[in-house]
Amino acid sequence: QVQLVESGGGLVQSGGSLRLSCAASGRTFSKPAMGWFRQAPGKEREFVAVISWNAYSTYYADSVKGRFTISRDNAKNTVYLQMNSLKPEDTAVYYCAARDTGSIYSPLSYDSWGQGTQVTVSS
Repeated sequence: QVQLVESGGGLVQSGGSLRLSCAASGRTFSKPAMGWFRQAPGKEREFVAVISWNAYSTYYADSVKGRFTISRDNAKNTVYLQMNSLKPEDTAVYYCAARDTGSIYSPLSYDSWGQGTQVTVSS
């Protein structure tokens, strides 16, 4: 498995920006697709974005499309999530994950997870 550590969360005003990072170690990082998920209190963990191993393909949840950008640097074993035009409804714990197999949108398809980083957007 891949060991993942997220960072970059914090408190930001509505309309602001944050950049999350996810540092990986362990299994060859360049192999798996990497995803970001988020979980708000009382809600299920939901898909945010995913990027293929070679960064050629990216997919986003409709709720973040046009505002968030996922990227990766395999030389640094790091995946990023640039979040712009943040809204209060983006408030959640954000997790990065390494995909194993199955639907890119389902948390069940990912076999390694970070501990999460809190993002809070004030109105």
